[in-house]
Amino acid sequence: MTTFKSVAKRLTVIAVGVLLLTAGALALLKDNIMLGAEAYLYGYPLVMMETTRVHSGQYIGPENQLRLVRQFPDANFKDVVRPNVDTLYTTAFISMKEGPWVFEMPANTTRYELMPFMDAWTNVFASPGTRTSGQTAATFLLAGPEWQGEVPHGMHLLKAPTDMVWLIGRTQTNGAADLATVHTLQDRLQLKKLNPNKSSASPANPAAWQRSTAPAVPPVTQMRNMPSTEFYERLMRLMVTNPPPVADAPMLQRLAAVQLIPGQAVHLNALNTACFALGRWLADYKVRKVLSAKSTDGTWASPPLNLGAYGTDYNTRAAVAMVGLGANLPQDALYPNTSVDHQGKTLRGDQRYRLHFNAHQLPPVKAFWSITAYGEDDFLIENPLQRYALGDRDPLSFNADGSLDIWIQAEEPGTAAQRSNWLPVKDPAPFVLNARLYWPKDGALQGTWKMPAVERLN
Repeated sequence: MTTFKSVAKRLTVIAVGVLLLTAGALALLKDNIMLGAEAYLYGYPLVMMETTRVHSGQYIGPENQLRLVRQFPDANFKDVVRPNVDTLYTTAFISMKEGPWVFEMPANTTRYELMPFMDAWTNVFASPGTRTSGQTAATFLLAGPEWQGEVPHGMHLLKAPTDMVWLIGRTQTNGAADLATVHTLQDRLQLKKLNPNKSSASPANPAAWQRSTAPAVPPVTQMRNMPSTEFYERLMRLMVTNPPPVADAPMLQRLAAVQLIPGQAVHLNALNTACFALGRWLADYKVRKVLSAKSTDGTWASPPLNLGAYGTDYNTRAAVAMVGLGANLPQDALYPNTSVDHQGKTLRGDQRYRLHFNAHQLPPVKAFWSITAYGEDDFLIENPLQRYALGDRDPLSFNADGSLDIWIQAEEPGTAAQRSNWLPVKDPAPFVLNARLYWPKDGALQGTWKMPAVERLN
């Protein structure tokens, strides 16, 4: 006869088992959601690069051809957030399947230039230019990951780790009056096939290329609207010709555990599909939260020093791809930015501000520096002078002791000296400031020099 105690004991055992199973299930769900977040951040840069490549081929220019940007953006420019008005761009998406390629940089003794090549994972694998190559002429052989040929005499090999490569070159431009000089420098750059007579596919004919007439949807919007299943299907396809580095092996093993394997069809079960969708939302939320964090003491935020060479820092790599795809190596450029004054209050156009540099404390650079004002939407601010930035190439007025004041306000300052140092903003809208230090010196790279806080005057 079953006693009450034995029944109670069995029920207790069953209850404990249920609790353990429930706890185990919850732990599994949590692990899968976190894996979904990690997998999304891991793969985002690669899928974003492909999305940008396709968009570029439809609306900007043909693949395997240099695209020369001939003028600065103005307040009507809305294609890319925080555009710079310091350099003119020379860009190209390049397919290593159709290479190898020869990239020629003639001697340039008049302007700082930077021609970084980025792989499909957004790492800068080569950065020819003034900093690394000097002012003399240089010819580079750009070859894909499987190329095993002999490098011709006089060429320097640039070995791309992936089939997809993006060149985002920049040439120093000293204002609108300097455009003709820079155009001449751009025209001398050359990208051509090593063996143009071979039977492999030839570069697209720019004269035959036609811009798509369909409404353009920015790549970042396409990424935001892309279903999670499609995201992972694209990622697995792209990883075949754009293989991840050896250091990514642990992440690949984790993905394989849920049947995410490069080159194979994606078969996420219903539970994992739901977990990965939730993990994606969680990852987006955390990135937005980090990027929107504001200083409380007026210090400027500076991107981490592993930009362009991320290693296994997948979170930083993804965040940069979301808000600043194509970032340079810190050795080539630093980008301190702020949206608050010295009291930690939001910068607004109905206030007056001063940015004061003590004598001998200007941004330490070997090339040049600038400070650009952007609206809350991260685009240039319309103003009567069409002045969007100030820097060391402008006719700035220094104080008697060698210090420098930059006046940031909506109304025109009263004195001539202040007007020459005036960076206009719009009343009463919020705004942000973005400094750019091209070829920064060690003090900026090591953090012993920092941007001064923005002082609110009223």
